[in-house]
Amino acid sequence: MMKRSCIFVFVLFLNLILDIQSISGNKDLDRVYELPGQSFNVNFAHYSGYVNLLRTHLQNLFFFGSMEVLVGPFHIKPDGKTLYQNPYSWNQVANVLFLDSPVGVGYSYSNKSEDLLNNGDASTAEDSLAFLSNWLERFPQYKGREFYLSGERYAGHYVPQLAEAIVKHNKKTGDKSINLKGYMVGNALTDDYNDHLGVFQFMWSAGLISDQT
Repeated sequence: MMKRSCIFVFVLFLNLILDIQSISGNKDLDRVYELPGQSFNVNFAHYSGYVNLLRTHLQNLFFFGSMEVLVGPFHIKPDGKTLYQNPYSWNQVANVLFLDSPVGVGYSYSNKSEDLLNNGDASTAEDSLAFLSNWLERFPQYKGREFYLSGERYAGHYVPQLAEAIVKHNKKTGDKSINLKGYMVGNALTDDYNDHLGVFQFMWSAGLISDQT
């Protein structure tokens, strides 16, 4: 099945390299104190790294808290080398966690090629739920906080299915660590009918197609 790339955005009303050998340990070792091209101090902490899904083999999902190009706290100047703070970053009003998902996308990886060839929507939801559960063990101060999922494009599949997996997990286990309050999807890919609804009307109104068409 073709792999769909996606960056999940987790919003916790959170900010986030975990030791890939363990989900426990000193998170301060994973803190990012300075980025290349950053010549200024910031008044927030951010972290980046891997969470091992703790299965029978090495399977890690990569998370980061700073360099998402649209809503992250830093932007890159036209010189391509230096950074400046994004005045509209989401972390000014909430704690934000970005995730490369599924395995094989971005910096997320597995040491078994089968994981790269056979992943799909259901396994992506399962892996993302395992990531969140393990991440919260590393950062327990965020357990129970209001939690929102967000994404764009193919996240129109990933986000609702992860939300369903969280709801089922909470109901089955009674665990309220992931206090899901809602989700948001932008420019979502869902199905052909809904994805193309209004496209032809828009094209006609913009003069891109004729009345006869």
